[in-house]
Amino acid sequence: MHLPVQSPTQIAWVTPDLDATEMALTGLLGVRKWVRIPDVHFAPDTCSYQGEPADFVASISLSYLGDMQLELICPVRGENIYSDFLRRCGPGLHHICMEADSPEGFEAALAEAADHGAAVVQRGVMPGGIQFGYVAAPQAGVPFVEIAYFSPEIKAFYDYIKQEQR
Repeated sequence: MHLPVQSPTQIAWVTPDLDATEMALTGLLGVRKWVRIPDVHFAPDTCSYQGEPADFVASISLSYLGDMQLELICPVRGENIYSDFLRRCGPGLHHICMEADSPEGFEAALAEAADHGAAVVQRGVMPGGIQFGYVAAPQAGVPFVEIAYFSPEIKAFYDYIKQEQR
């Protein structure tokens, strides 16, 4: 399978404690600054989990190590891929993210993954123009691969975060 996406752009962990995980990764990797986005609401009209509408909240922390984005996700309330992962596995590496270059490329990548037996577990649209879909990838040695499309506005925000690391 060759998905119509770029090389991995993000490594993400799920944690019950953003402060502790930020501190650990700062010490291990030398990350200078984290940008926290608290209480992001994923609404049922724009997000699904296991094929059903999903209504949940998660806090997110972002940083960069070179050009690789580091993402920490802390579920706050509601059922979702992150809270389920914490219950089953505890805190840890959750996914790598592959970026599609267009909304059409995003849909094509999800369809191709599904054609090759990788089930879409959670998907949605976030404010600012992020489209995301998680496909199950345990045979790849990581629980999930996220396929995402980032709008120009979101890319500009990510560039700002990256500049804060220099």
